[in-house]
Amino acid sequence: MARFDLNIHPHRRLNILTGEWILVAPQRMQRPWQGQVENHADHQGQLYDPSCYLCPGNKRAHGEMNPVYENTFVFTNDFSALLPNTLAGEFAQNRLLVAKPESGICRVVCFSPRHNLSLAEMAVADIKNVVALWAREYEELGAMPEINHVQIFENKGELMGCSNPHPHGQIWAQHAIPTEPAKEILRMEEHMRKHGSCLLCDYLALELQAQERLVFQNENFAAIVPFWAVWPFETLVIPKRHVASLSTLTESEKEGFAECIKRLTARYDNLFQMS
Repeated sequence: MARFDLNIHPHRRLNILTGEWILVAPQRMQRPWQGQVENHADHQGQLYDPSCYLCPGNKRAHGEMNPVYENTFVFTNDFSALLPNTLAGEFAQNRLLVAKPESGICRVVCFSPRHNLSLAEMAVADIKNVVALWAREYEELGAMPEINHVQIFENKGELMGCSNPHPHGQIWAQHAIPTEPAKEILRMEEHMRKHGSCLLCDYLALELQAQERLVFQNENFAAIVPFWAVWPFETLVIPKRHVASLSTLTESEKEGFAECIKRLTARYDNLFQMS
């Protein structure tokens, strides 16, 4: 009978100094890596790259062929950090080395069929299609009984771990709620119990009144530098209407979110001289 193995199966490890759990995916060591050998200048004018496993009609790492997609494209990651059927079991050694299996689903979202088109360069209408796809995936994955957290993100550039220059993002849906979101949920719940209102809605009202840290706003969203920012150029995007998730955004709000994404990513690209 197969047993849980730290060297093979995705799992969480306990940091005994902070009490926080980190995600470890040993099977990801087998994935292909194109980020470190790609030169952005080489692909700046390239609409299609025959060697790219994310471009339309090309073959991916496990031999599957991409459809000739004309808009967005989503598929289950060929080298997922999380697997849906991770073996049960635990690891504990002298109470100081502690790990637990973790299960989930990882998907890749291609923003556009064009190999050289980033979010910052896309039309707002096309970014809205990406937002709509995020919302559908969030709702579908979040409805699964074994999934308790859905994270949507993009690693931008090879220095941030992007393994392919074709503009794309990822969706990680997992059983356990990661440490940072879990802490934020507790703070939101505590604020609601004490004050009877939404913490982020109250905070946004303060920032919109002060106008000191406001980066961009439209009818539906505001991007601000949070008062507690840790990283240089850190921003926080907050909807102006009290909404629970991406899946509850109206069509107008999806467009407003898309515009906010375009404005922010364009500024980041100009700042760091990349796209």
